Amino acid sequence: MPDLLLELRSEEIPARMQRKAAGDLKKLVTDALVEAGLTYEGAREYWTPRRLTLDIRGLNARSSDVREDIKGPATSAPEQAIQGFLRKAGLASVAEAHVHSDPKKGDFYVAHTVKPGRPADEIIAEVMPGIIRNFPWPKSMRSGAASAKPGALRWVRPLQSIVCTFGSETEETRVVPFEVDGLVAGNVTYGHRFHAPDAITVRRFEDYSANLEKAKVVLDAERRKQIIATDANNIAFANGLELVEDEGLLEEVSGLVEWPQVLMGTFEEEFLAIPSEIIRLTIKTNQKCFVTRKPGADTLSNHFILVSNIEAKDGGKEIVHGNGKVVRARLSDAKHFWQRDQRDLPDLDTLKASAEKFGLDLAKPLDQRMAKLDALNVTFHAKLGTQGARVERIRKLAAELAKVTGADAALVDRAVVLAKADLRTEAVGEFPELQGIMGRKYAVLQGEDAAVAEAIEDHWKPNGPSDRLPGDKIGVTVALADKLDTLTGFWAIDEKPTGSKDPYALRRAALGVIRMLLEKNIRLPLASVAKDADLIAFFHDRLKVYLRDLGARHDLIDAVLTPEADDLLMVARRVEALTAFITSEDGQNLLAGTKRATQLLAAEEKKGTVVEGAVSADLLKLDAEKALYAAVETASKEAAAAVAREDFRSAMEALSALRAPVDQFFTDVLVNDEDPAIRANRLALLAAIRAATGTVADFSKITG
Repeated sequence: MPDLLLELRSEEIPARMQRKAAGDLKKLVTDALVEAGLTYEGAREYWTPRRLTLDIRGLNARSSDVREDIKGPATSAPEQAIQGFLRKAGLASVAEAHVHSDPKKGDFYVAHTVKPGRPADEIIAEVMPGIIRNFPWPKSMRSGAASAKPGALRWVRPLQSIVCTFGSETEETRVVPFEVDGLVAGNVTYGHRFHAPDAITVRRFEDYSANLEKAKVVLDAERRKQIIATDANNIAFANGLELVEDEGLLEEVSGLVEWPQVLMGTFEEEFLAIPSEIIRLTIKTNQKCFVTRKPGADTLSNHFILVSNIEAKDGGKEIVHGNGKVVRARLSDAKHFWQRDQRDLPDLDTLKASAEKFGLDLAKPLDQRMAKLDALNVTFHAKLGTQGARVERIRKLAAELAKVTGADAALVDRAVVLAKADLRTEAVGEFPELQGIMGRKYAVLQGEDAAVAEAIEDHWKPNGPSDRLPGDKIGVTVALADKLDTLTGFWAIDEKPTGSKDPYALRRAALGVIRMLLEKNIRLPLASVAKDADLIAFFHDRLKVYLRDLGARHDLIDAVLTPEADDLLMVARRVEALTAFITSEDGQNLLAGTKRATQLLAAEEKKGTVVEGAVSADLLKLDAEKALYAAVETASKEAAAAVAREDFRSAMEALSALRAPVDQFFTDVLVNDEDPAIRANRLALLAAIRAATGTVADFSKITG
């Protein structure tokens, strides 16, 4: 079966767009071919900075014939209706139609048509121009002489050539001809821009890939990443260092080069006085280089790893020299930011009111930055006021939360007051991702309590399901207050997540709250801080996701999670206890008996049957119902007492005593007795079972 090779070669595609673009190309092309009636055995996409490539194997040479039956009018229908049917079916006369009979409707016309298949070449040539013209680039541009014309091709960077060949291994491939804005598909591509500028004629994927390799182009992005990672680690090891790995940077750099050449550069050791985080971000952001350190060291070395796209004749000396100059210039700027942030601001007299409001010490640089943040009325959100107003809200909330977490209230307050101060530092202005990190460093420099400094960094955490939690009670308290203020604030202005849109990362904030409450064993009634019922429901949804990710069954979560539940730690503990119980033999048997009782009871209630509010011991006639009543009375009291002391496992054990009497009851007792009073009393006994088990969970929601 034939194979299809497609390459779209352009000027350099931004690295962040390459992987998705290659995937989009694969999906768009294969979907279009399948929709047109073609099938294929496999498809794989490739990408480099200058090309998107698609290799489709085992494609049909032509689409299948499509048979279709078109039902027409009755044979007795008016001539006008019959003629309309003939036109629709493409028949010359009624003689070409078939007559079918229906016992109820009588005879009617049917046209049996066959739509012949089409050559794959023809289909490919038909679908490709539209795919290229409508390609979903996040950003695109027009270029060349045709760009002034209406409807001109838009591409992420100027599109330079198209390769499109088709054929099987046993025959010569042929070019599938189509044209887009003057670019005609062919069988010619080009290798590395500098090392191999000559044209390369290709037939199918194997020689295409091999010829590109000879022309200094590594087509497979994963292989480029492997080359870079291996060579970078080796060169670091050879110099007595280890690479500080960075998967995001590795992905980006592999999208910047077609022929990766790994080199090592250096900078002056004096720059190592700058925090390692600033050095790393400076070198990464501005030069796309990796940093190194001595094995096991916390701080960096003055050697960095760069990746060139050129195999230089001098072994890369000039490339290293050029990159080193830029790195030194950038680090000089970073050093300037670092030093300026430790100096006094020039306008301290204007900050006295803000300093008094927050109890700040204007002799300290970080305090000055917080006062400046407030004095400038820096906006947090148009509807939620300034950063200063937000800090005031967080202070009040944190003071209340400290009573719950047991954190030192004074240290919590100091951490809250300084937590946002680094937003006014030059280091964070240059690198926003250092928020919190720089606040901690500056706090240490001005002699803050170590717990306060740590809380300043940790108040942003956790930033996702795998991020670490704040280290101690002070950090947890500040982080909880920060996230709860964010959530309650955006709920108050009706800026909630919708669908996949969550511009303020509120789902992440809610997950952070949940993780801190559950993993730090914090009892916090959310209704006391999140008064919006809809926000409580939002927490419930996030809690379900969190617990399911930990392996909890969705039905067990639903069985214990009521709309009013606002103590999420207790919900989690109930789910844990219920999971252990329901997987035991006693739990399974009690579940079966309880569900039988609740289903029977629900059926009677639906019919309007009167169910007594309490069981009358005088109306219990059989030993089995007397035994069940006694067991329910005991189990109810023991389970309720266990729940009151939050011992849910003991509550489950108390309920397990109901297993045998429930089984015996349904064996020996007919609930729907002829005597209405006895029947109502036995239904009340079933209601007592439901109430007893309901102290720990709604068993009716448990499947199985």
